[in-house]
Amino acid sequence: MGAYDDVYRRSLADPAGIWGAAAEAVDWVRAPRRILADDAAPMYRWFPDAELNTCANALDRHVAAGRGDAIALIYDSPVTGVVRRFTYAELLDEVARAAGALAGLGVGRGDRVIVYLPMIPEAVVTMLACARLGAVHSVVFGGFAPAELATRVDDARPTVIVSASCGIEPTRLVSYKPMLDAALELATHAPAHCVIVQREQQRCELVAGRDLEWAPLVAAARPTAAVPVAATDPLYILYTSGTTGRPKGIVRDNGGHAVAMTWSMRHIFDIGPGDVMWAASDIGWAVGHSYTVYAPLLAGAATVLYEGKPVGTPDAGAFWRVVAEHGVDVLFTAPTAIRAIKKEDPGCELLAMHDTSGLRALFLAGERLDPATFSWASDALGVPVIDNWWQTETGWPICANPIGLERLPVKAGSPSVPMPGYDVRVLDPAGVEVPAGTEGAICIRLPLPPGTSPTLWPDDDERYVASYLSAFDGYYLTGDGGYVDADGYLYVLGRTDDVINVAGHRLSTGAMEAVLAAHPAVAECAVVGVADSFKGQVPRGLVVVKSGAEITPAVLAAELVALVRSEIGPVAAFKQVDVVAALPKTRSGKILRRTMREIADGRAPGVPSTIEDVAVLDALRPVLRARDGG
Repeated sequence: MGAYDDVYRRSLADPAGIWGAAAEAVDWVRAPRRILADDAAPMYRWFPDAELNTCANALDRHVAAGRGDAIALIYDSPVTGVVRRFTYAELLDEVARAAGALAGLGVGRGDRVIVYLPMIPEAVVTMLACARLGAVHSVVFGGFAPAELATRVDDARPTVIVSASCGIEPTRLVSYKPMLDAALELATHAPAHCVIVQREQQRCELVAGRDLEWAPLVAAARPTAAVPVAATDPLYILYTSGTTGRPKGIVRDNGGHAVAMTWSMRHIFDIGPGDVMWAASDIGWAVGHSYTVYAPLLAGAATVLYEGKPVGTPDAGAFWRVVAEHGVDVLFTAPTAIRAIKKEDPGCELLAMHDTSGLRALFLAGERLDPATFSWASDALGVPVIDNWWQTETGWPICANPIGLERLPVKAGSPSVPMPGYDVRVLDPAGVEVPAGTEGAICIRLPLPPGTSPTLWPDDDERYVASYLSAFDGYYLTGDGGYVDADGYLYVLGRTDDVINVAGHRLSTGAMEAVLAAHPAVAECAVVGVADSFKGQVPRGLVVVKSGAEITPAVLAAELVALVRSEIGPVAAFKQVDVVAALPKTRSGKILRRTMREIADGRAPGVPSTIEDVAVLDALRPVLRARDGG
């Protein structure tokens, strides 16, 4: 039995034993005596009697151990030409002062702070400052439009919002402040204050009495000590698309998160003190939270914060420059980024210009890793390319190749095997586990390990159970379908609900349908995610026009694309809408989205016997299989 098999089997047989031992790597204000609370199953809680502070574990303890001069954060911004390095001592000072500034604005334990910032050091500082105070941060991706931001403001009800005057893209500036102002006009909740980072590329006007400028506010603040919180207290809320259009506030608790992040850095990513980890993800997403901000600092490593793109800042060699210049040991990004680089530099001429010999592994997640991208990256870099699969809800990999524990054989197309604590099963519609090689619903037998979301905000156990635990008794439903092979390797085939994955971003087709349906000319609509060689999936819209509506298909399509971009944001990559005569439905009136998706992907679905008019589906085939209206 190898090291992986031994640890994995023990994690299922004695979860309290293995995670109690893992908890010893964390500094506790009050160490846990009870590891797993199962008396309120299926709502399990980890380390219910313990206290700690996540920020103190990420910063203070390393400084106290004499590592204050070690590099903690490397900010690399090709869009501004700035590179800054922060030692642990310097980052601690910045965070303690920012915590003092937030405390002076009334932020305390349990209060919420929304972070609507680009990839700048102030974003990391704000997140850690909230953790220091025991406040709950909620980072909103800067690509979301005002309406999406407003829904998060109303749900989280923040005391303070921290934002910036602008973000910087390769060819344009993104004005954050006008979007923030528009969101607050739409929202019913009004924060007490907005703290704005004024960037020299574009300054903004401040609202008197509400808005404050970051730099003078933090400079004048007194450093604040870390506040002990319960291990079960929330560290952050991270919103993900809900199937009803209402975003789901995924809650991450302090104790389980610290234990899981610390364990995963050493055993999955093989990263420790003195190493350099670069998770090239926006902080608005789960990877950015877990492996750009928290996990590397909890492990005493250096983390890279990159304000740029895989290509265009300035070219497809950008990632390799960062790897070489900062001595990156492990790079974690999405397959979309590698596909973009491959498209621009297929022969690796730009890669050859940079010394990436120090890179030990490339981790890829956020969407399906196709075999062609896997092979190209493996050949180009000459290092292990590790596919891994997880979700915003879990916070860390469900399946991966744990190179810090034992390097397992790689199978192209598979994110490898379940990580300790994840009892992965594939079930049929009746909840019966299927044989190896048989497709079904990917589920995880309860309890989930530490670090996974224990509930939805705000303590919405009922919605959590309805969303994840109601389909099969005793199981968490991932929403993905797939199969396990004879060697125990998982293969993930795609979503089984209406959440699609566009370049690593989870987006609700239901939310997009709500936007389309609001147009006065639209009678019915459907949005399906179809396979795309570059982004993994892209949304396709199909609409039926109301009888008598006086609008041409081209004009309607253009208006609908603009609406989705305005309401959801450009991140949706919503570009194609087709006007059709009818949508295929079952006898009960349910639109056959899955069948349409399979046709669009070039597969041959079995048409359900309950469809009322097969001719409707046949008429849609050429439309669904067309790309970009062609």
